[in-house]
Amino acid sequence: MLLSLAVAVLIVAAAIVVVTARLGPTSAAEQDALEERQDQRLDQLEELQEERQERREDSSRRDGG
Repeated sequence: MLLSLAVAVLIVAAAIVVVTARLGPTSAAEQDALEERQDQRLDQLEELQEERQERREDSSRRDGG
């Protein structure tokens, strides 16, 4: 019985190692955090583009455009 338990523990440990090696250690929370940072960067980029467009429009109005 003790030998069966030891074998079962080894099988579980091996399965964990294989899955972790194949999928990587990234958890769902880490994946969500990464996606959130990407969304924030995209939002910032869009805001910068809008500000630049507004500046161009203001500049062309002042120049008589």
